[in-house]
Amino acid sequence: MTATHAYATDASAALPLHVLQRAQFDAWRATQSPALQAWIDAQRFVAAPGTLLLLPGEEGLAGAALGIGDPLDAYAYAHAPFGLPVGDWRLASTLDDAARAAMQLGWGLGAYKFSRYKKPMRAAARLVLEQTDAEALDVLDACVRVRDWVNTPTEHMGPDELEAAARDIAAQHGAQFEVIAGDELLARNFPTIHAVGRASHRAPRLIALSWGDAAHPHIALVGKGVCFDSGGLDIKPAAGMRNMKKDMGGAAHALALAGLVMARKLPLRITLLLAAVENSIGPNAFRPGEVIVTRAGVSVEIDNTDAEGRLVLCDALAYAGEQKPDAILDFATLTGAARVALGPDLPALFANDDALASAWLDAAGATRDPVWRMPLWNPYLRYLTSGIADLANAGSTMAGSVTAALYLERFVPTGTPWAHLDTYAWNDNDRPGRPAGGEALGLRSAYAMLKARCG
Repeated sequence: MTATHAYATDASAALPLHVLQRAQFDAWRATQSPALQAWIDAQRFVAAPGTLLLLPGEEGLAGAALGIGDPLDAYAYAHAPFGLPVGDWRLASTLDDAARAAMQLGWGLGAYKFSRYKKPMRAAARLVLEQTDAEALDVLDACVRVRDWVNTPTEHMGPDELEAAARDIAAQHGAQFEVIAGDELLARNFPTIHAVGRASHRAPRLIALSWGDAAHPHIALVGKGVCFDSGGLDIKPAAGMRNMKKDMGGAAHALALAGLVMARKLPLRITLLLAAVENSIGPNAFRPGEVIVTRAGVSVEIDNTDAEGRLVLCDALAYAGEQKPDAILDFATLTGAARVALGPDLPALFANDDALASAWLDAAGATRDPVWRMPLWNPYLRYLTSGIADLANAGSTMAGSVTAALYLERFVPTGTPWAHLDTYAWNDNDRPGRPAGGEALGLRSAYAMLKARCG
């Protein structure tokens, strides 16, 4: 990652950067010299969102003006790091604390390049942090972790490496850590996690982290960690398989969120559960038509081996419920249907509790990190009917994200507030601050919701 190199502390050589909304432009322009006003007019600069103007001086470059929209949207500032020339820049405008934090976060998101295998074409311009917002930088670190983990190919981010990342974060914060792997999953009654991952040369596993004071509210975080999804015996076509290194994006979100909660020392008790597998094809791959009795005792007929995410999650959710948390949040790159319905930028939120859903939606608005609530429409359980088992894991192309969420809900204890985020964890193309590849979607709003829950 390169986002951490986006900041400087010494303002002595930094050039001034004027941050302007369009409504502020006329007043700012009027303070400039006639020659500079002529330059501004010649460039047709009016401080429209996403624009930038370099300001000339007697010795070359004298500064710049940055046009933004919503000052509380981090991405409003994200065009600056690669729009500005390389060098250090200091804020020459007055921003309130919330806008300043958004700018620091947005600058880091805009400076990000995944550089593990390819050196960036140029360095990012650096923002001088005269007033550091530590929380904004911790949030940035969590977002960058998600991007890095999702961008890393499966050969270097399989179940072993995901476990190592979780183990490292646990060690940083003094959390308890446990891994249940391979055939021990069967001995410990996690049959669906084992079934999905048993054909890979890398053992399936449940990664468990616990942290916090038992007197604090208990939140369980569950993540789908399918480190590569071939589709199994119901193999995906090449185009559908191409980016399936991203299918552990839910686990990346859950792990980064747990790390952020611990870094900020929120008064919560956290249980993190990551179901880490590779859905591969081999002699012992699980098959369509098999029936698996899950941890919860619910028998499931395998209609489609490519509906594997809900299988690994159902055992993890059942185990989470056994811990009797105050709420369960799960994150998963679960369905293409959610993308068809809402597109790549809007994660689909499902919840069995209106207060929990409203809290997440409120946080999404405040952080400009949107989610969109979708219905848990129980009549659609008919699409998961099996003739020989309690439930099928798939069965219809109708309401695919809804039926997936309904399947998961079956494994959440009655009365336990639960929210499920079906997130894309990916940008299909490059935009300022949103490079093509892995992305944290719904992470910032989830954190803000948990922070607000702490009062």
